[in-house]
Parts: sequence; structure tokens; C-alpha cells
Amino acid sequence: MPIILPPVARRQFIKGSLALGGTTFTASSSLAKAADHFARLDQNRVALLADTHISADPNLSYPGTKWPGSPVGEDEHEKVNMAQCLTEAAKSVTALNPRPAHLIVNGDCAMGRGTEAEYKELLRLLEPIRAAGITVHVTIGNHDNRENLWKLIPFLKKEQMGIQAGVIELPHANLLLLDSGRKGILGDKQLNWLAQELDGRSEKPALVFGHFNPYPNRGVRPIKGMSDGPSLLTLLAKRKHARAYLYGHTHEWQQDQRDHLQLINQPAVSYYFGKGHAHGWLDMKLTEKSADLELRCIDPKHLQHGDRRRIVLVDKNK
Repeated sequence: MPIILPPVARRQFIKGSLALGGTTFTASSSLAKAADHFARLDQNRVALLADTHISADPNLSYPGTKWPGSPVGEDEHEKVNMAQCLTEAAKSVTALNPRPAHLIVNGDCAMGRGTEAEYKELLRLLEPIRAAGITVHVTIGNHDNRENLWKLIPFLKKEQMGIQAGVIELPHANLLLLDSGRKGILGDKQLNWLAQELDGRSEKPALVFGHFNPYPNRGVRPIKGMSDGPSLLTLLAKRKHARAYLYGHTHEWQQDQRDHLQLINQPAVSYYFGKGHAHGWLDMKLTEKSADLELRCIDPKHLQHGDRRRIVLVDKNK
């Protein structure tokens, strides 16, 4: 199979490298007409995944673990096969009508340390999504290795790239993808880049994606926030058109708000840390006024399947 993200037919529409080596993807009318099968793609719809944790072994299942202070014992966790979860998510995404034009995996694509074998299996599982004409984007999490990912997807690596960051330009909003690396550190250089990109794109609302939680998790597992989370939140707070920060890492489906900024904690695709927690992906639909999120659980019988949240993109007083 061709290991290309995004599909070859769209490469001519790439606008070039960003200062840090990120790439801008433009959802233009020409892009939508690139091929007949792209006509079923909705440029205002994006599938949001996080924490796929794909192993080189497609039969590997997560048995659950017990952490200090948790009321959930190891024997209470249902075993979850990571490859099967991503397969089910791919089926759900490609069955949508219309299909989303883009799909984002927000970090921790790999199960272990981001080996080439893990990424080969990931790409195999993502093939049905790419074959459906959907452009796939990834951010880097603590289980990932960007260098190994670049080896298999040379398109992702640019001459000046030291990180994996970029912008997706959509009709109603700009999506900015950050690289928080193994330790959840953005660094001054990337924060400056983010500020410049936001300031240069103030004509549209912005949704920012990064793998790590910006502050200590308020859910079931005590995961501290990234070291420069306060700097990130301060930067976003100063820019009213930055409407949300979406992250994974904690494997929980949560929502918080600080003034104009929504903070959306994406659930894991492949497994959960707490008994009964939802795992799956988010169907995001963008309009001029909002980004509407719907939780699609791997188990459609889960009580939270179909749960909806809204990110307001335009202040009511405008």
C-alpha cells in the first residue's frame, strides 16, 4: 500500500512549510474537486481520535492496571484489543455520509515507544480511511517517536522540521496541531510559533490540538499537567479567537471552560483507565458559529454513546 498522508491527489494543494517545519493544508474548492470520490467529503467535518496505542502485535489486548488510590481493581477491567478498536473506529468513520475530509489522531499512536513495527501496523489499520479519500493527521504523544514515524511517512518531514506541528485551514476554522513530545514540553520556540500563527489568522476561530493535558487531570487518574501548560493557557487566553484546546493522554471524556476557552479531553480509542469509561472517537461538525462534537463509542450500547458537546466559535455579543 502507498504510505502517504495525505493522499497523493492532494499534495499539489499544500501551501508549503511553516517556520518550524509544519505544513498547512488548505480546504479549497479545487481540493474538493480533485477526484470524483472526494465529492462525498465534507470539509466542515473532522473525525477526532486520540490514544490509539497500536502495538506491532495485532492480537495484543490491554488487561487494565491498578494505580494508587484507584477504586478499580485489575480484575474489574475488561480486556480491550487495540487493533480491533481502531478497526471499528475506521469502519464508523468511513460509513459516515458525508465523510469527514480530515481525521486527526491526537497523540500516542503507538503502544510502546513508537517503533517502526508499531507504525507499520498503525498505517495498515488506517489504510481503509486513506482509501476513502480522508486526509489523516497526527500529533506526537509520549508513546510516539517522530523520527521513526518520519521514516515511514517521509512526507511528514520537512527540511526545517524539528517537531511535528502544522495548520489545517478549513472553511469555518483553523486547526493548529502541536507537538508536545515525550515529556509534554512545547518549548518557547513552538509557543512563539503558535502565537505568530494565531495572530496571523485572527480572521477565523482557531481550535488547538496537543496530546498532553495542560493542567492536572481532574478525572479518575492523577496525571499532572504539562510543564508549560500555564504558558499555553495564558497564550490562548489572550487571543479570543482561540476557542478550544483539545487533548488526550488521560484517556477520559471531559469538558472544562476558562472564560472563552473550552478545554476538551478526548477519550482514548483503544482503552480506558476507569471501569465503565467510554472509549471511542469524536465526530466534529463545524459551522460558522460552533464546533459540535458527538462521542462515538466503540461499544454503541455504552451509556455515553452519542453524548454531545458544543464549542462556541463566535462570541454571542458580536
